[in-house]
Amino acid sequence: MRIEGGLFGLGALFFIPIAAVYWYFSRDEIGTTALALTGALAFLVAFYVLYTSKRVYPRPEDRLEAQVEEADPEYGFFSPYSWWPLGVGVGAFLIALGMIFAVWLIVLGFSVLLLSLVGWLFEYYRGSFAR
Repeated sequence: MRIEGGLFGLGALFFIPIAAVYWYFSRDEIGTTALALTGALAFLVAFYVLYTSKRVYPRPEDRLEAQVEEADPEYGFFSPYSWWPLGVGVGAFLIALGMIFAVWLIVLGFSVLLLSLVGWLFEYYRGSFAR
């Protein structure tokens, strides 16, 4: 976890000075705020990950002498032939477009999103993939 914390720490060290440089050259408040908050968020994540890495046992990925067999063999179950994530993405896309263009797209997007989430949730309860 120290590598991940270091990467986020480098992100914080990059974005915070860049925010200062950006403000100096542009005097833009919104972009400067976005860059500064990005650096602050990277710092928070780096602090949490580095603090947690001192308290937990090192993962096999963190040790140089670790063997491949030590890694967790089960990462979870991923549906190989599911089309429902595509529907979730389309619903989220319609909601985003609705925030730009029209309210009726938001309603349509929430409908598609709700239908897709329910379908994805109950995908393995009926049909040819039922368990």
